[in-house]
Amino acid sequence: MITLAQRIEQLRTEKGLSRPALSAALGLPKNAAEKFETGRQTPTQEQQGKLAAFFGVSLAYLRGESSDPTRQDSWMEEAYDQPEEPAPAPRQRPRAARPAAPQGGQGQASVLDAFVRNGEFRQLLRDTVLEVLRSPEGQELLSRTVRRELDRQK
Repeated sequence: MITLAQRIEQLRTEKGLSRPALSAALGLPKNAAEKFETGRQTPTQEQQGKLAAFFGVSLAYLRGESSDPTRQDSWMEEAYDQPEEPAPAPRQRPRAARPAAPQGGQGQASVLDAFVRNGEFRQLLRDTVLEVLRSPEGQELLSRTVRRELDRQK
């Protein structure tokens, strides 16, 4: 597995930058990149974010947690920007009559609707999903899902 230090060095050399040039480009002390690459210092979360943004890769890729450099936030944004395709109408099956819902259950849908319509809640939910997808477990889940979908399309 590749380490954060190795990934920084790899990305820096691919861009043809020296260690001091990378440090300067990120607004860090002159020897910061050298410390990161030699493992003498680990970049802070903020510095990791700057590095990932500078190289145009995901944090998971920068940290060596993924071999896919794709930035998750960019493809998630594209997914929100695209209009939803209408789902095919489900086939109707005859259903058995259900007993009436208890009186206490009324109004639950409106509470859930209020959460879904709340912009702060939606942003929190989106941020949480992105954080989970960036984790090693999330990357594995995405990988399995994509493989399963590709196999299904064959």
